[in-house]
Amino acid sequence: MIRVDALWLATEPLDMRSGTESALARVVAVFGAARPHHAYLFANRRANRMKVLVHDGIGVWLAARRLNRGKFVWPRGDGASTVTLTRAQFDALVLGLPWQRLGDGGVITVL
Repeated sequence: MIRVDALWLATEPLDMRSGTESALARVVAVFGAARPHHAYLFANRRANRMKVLVHDGIGVWLAARRLNRGKFVWPRGDGASTVTLTRAQFDALVLGLPWQRLGDGGVITVL
């Protein structure tokens, strides 16, 4: 598998028609650079589709995910344009779970 040391989430939506080159250009614009072994996550405006761009040290990989029902719990673009995620938060996010409420031991708590 591809090694991923850090996960970054962009709060502003991405046009899901974007291919590898335009997604990479967006990573550079939003995050400043595409660093090796980092993954960059983007969602569309409705937050029911996600694209992940991973730089593996040699090239880039682009993956897409779509929820048929519901939407990803995506932060609004109010203030910070990026968010850092832990692996547990990422795992919850791609399943459509409320990753911001993830506590110790992977337990999701209701506030």
